[in-house]
Parts: sequence; structure tokens; C-alpha cells
Amino acid sequence: MTFLSNRTVDHLRQVSDLAELPDLAGPRYEIVGEIGRGGMGTVYLAQDRHLMRQVALKVLSVEALGEDARARLIREARILARLEHPGIVPVHDVGWLADGRIYYSMKRVQGQRLDEHLQRTTGLRERLRIFERLCEAVAFAHARGVIHRDLKPSNVMVGPYGEVLVMDWGVAKIVSELAGGAKPTSGAADSAAGLEDAGLDEAETLPPAQRPWPSGATRPGTILGTPGYMSPEQAAGRSDLVDHRSDVYALGVLLQELCEGADEPAPKRLRAIRDRALQLDPGARYPAVAQMAADVLNYLDGAPVSAYREGLLDLVGRWFQRYRAAILLILTYLVVRALVLFFAGT
Repeated sequence: MTFLSNRTVDHLRQVSDLAELPDLAGPRYEIVGEIGRGGMGTVYLAQDRHLMRQVALKVLSVEALGEDARARLIREARILARLEHPGIVPVHDVGWLADGRIYYSMKRVQGQRLDEHLQRTTGLRERLRIFERLCEAVAFAHARGVIHRDLKPSNVMVGPYGEVLVMDWGVAKIVSELAGGAKPTSGAADSAAGLEDAGLDEAETLPPAQRPWPSGATRPGTILGTPGYMSPEQAAGRSDLVDHRSDVYALGVLLQELCEGADEPAPKRLRAIRDRALQLDPGARYPAVAQMAADVLNYLDGAPVSAYREGLLDLVGRWFQRYRAAILLILTYLVVRALVLFFAGT
């Protein structure tokens, strides 16, 4: 048996990486460096020679070459292109390399992943404000018939000015109609191009060795999503049951993580919001992300939340928290007034 030295292994790895670098002699972009790798592609930092700005360039991996993988990457770009929202990264263009690989360029996102950002942000209210903005982006996507299916901290970026962006829509599901009646804006175009979910999901049912993408943290296949964040219906491989309530479940997991690392324990009303989102039965969860976000906003504003039935003590406690400054000011005035009258009468 022959063993390779560490130097030889490192050399082979470097050669492999260089062989995979995209040939951008023709396109308008110049590679600056690598940002990260995913299941199907590599994201590079690139310089746009025409507009003289830096962008992020997602390029299909060499090992993921194939019609299904190309269709999936184009589909991801089209999904992002239809979701024009401040919380979703905009796509600039899509193209083909000389070696047949597909790429698309998008805004370069600067900031930290949510899991990294939370390590230095312990305030519960500040964390909930981030969560509220995250819900806004997801609700916007749902209104346009797109289910993310892989919401997790590593797929959320927090910018230096408080921007919250939902990333990686590679396993998103396009639905024809949601509970609110919203329909995709370009579903007909996707179907005409052969990129509808049904056609793409056929590749996902193949044995792992025959799938056109490598294994990764997100598991493409009959089971789509990341363990620990997938809803029960996703974990069971019931893609036919996956809808906007599946994203509600993932948001419930994220809300739980936000509460666990905060500098104060989560109150009962906030735990009730989390528990409703994490119900095993999709019908028992929030029917829409917007309703979950409304409950979180009501909690922050000291208003009642639909997930929690208040008792008298809860009502008094909530009113005290909401008007705490005014109540303390009035109590201070009354105490001072009483002392003045007491000493004036002695």
C-alpha cells in the first residue's frame, strides 16, 4: 500500500481547485477570490469590469455538471430575480462559461452570518428586531409563491447597518397558489422552460450516487432541507405537504435559538409564539409568516399576542411593562407629594 505525503495531498488539492476556477476570459468579470462553497456551486468575489464594482458570482461546480444541475442553478437565479425586496439579494445577470458551466452574478453581501452575529448580540429585543426583518423577507417571498425550505442561521446575513438578508434559495419551492391567493409572477415562463418543481424533483428521487450534485449540509433529494430546521413533513419526505407553514416551523426553530442565547429569559408570551410555530401539525401553526411576525411585533410593543391567552395577572404585568416609565414617574410623584404633605403637617 502506498501512502501520499501531506505535501503531495496539498499539491493535488491546489491543482484540483485551480482546475475548477472559472475561465472568465470572455465574460465581464474578473475573479478576486473565493467566498464560499455550497452543494452545487462555488461563490466567488469578482470585479465587474464594465461597472467597476465588486459582485458575488455563483458558478456551477465541475462535479455538478449536468442538465438537472444547470436547470436548478438557472431556476435559483430566476427565483431571486423575481423577489425584489431589501431583505433578498438581487441578481444582476446570468451567463455561460466557455466550459459549459452556468453562473449568475448578484450583489456582494457584506456582514456576518446570523449565527456569527448573535455571538456578540445578546439583547433579546435587538435579536427580535432582526427576527422581525427576517420574517418580512420570507413573507414577501411567500406572497409571490416561493417557499424557501432551508431557513437556518447560516442562510441569513446581517449587514453592518442592520440589513437582514435571506440567502441561498437553491432548494426553494415554487407553488401555484398560496392561502392568500398570491400567484407566482412568472410561473408560465418557468414551465415553458422546463424548470418547474415537478421536473426538477425527479432528479432528487435518484439514489445519492446518481444525483448530479455532491453531498452537503443541505440534503437535496426526497428530503430537502437541513436537519434540525426541517419541519416534520420535510423530514418525512412529504414534499407534497410542504408549503408556507414549513417555513413557519423553521422560523420557530430560529426564534428558539434567538431566545436561548439572549441576556434575559423569554417571557411566556414569547414562548407561546415559538411553541405555536413549532407545532408538529402544520394546521396548528401560524397560517402565514406575516401573522407570526405580527405577534412578535405586538410582543415588542407590549400589545396582546394571538398565541397566548392572558389572565388578569398577565394583563397587569403586560401593562406595567408597556407603561413602566410613566407608572414609575407617577409613583415617584405620589411618594414625593406624600412626603411633602407629611413633613408640612408636622
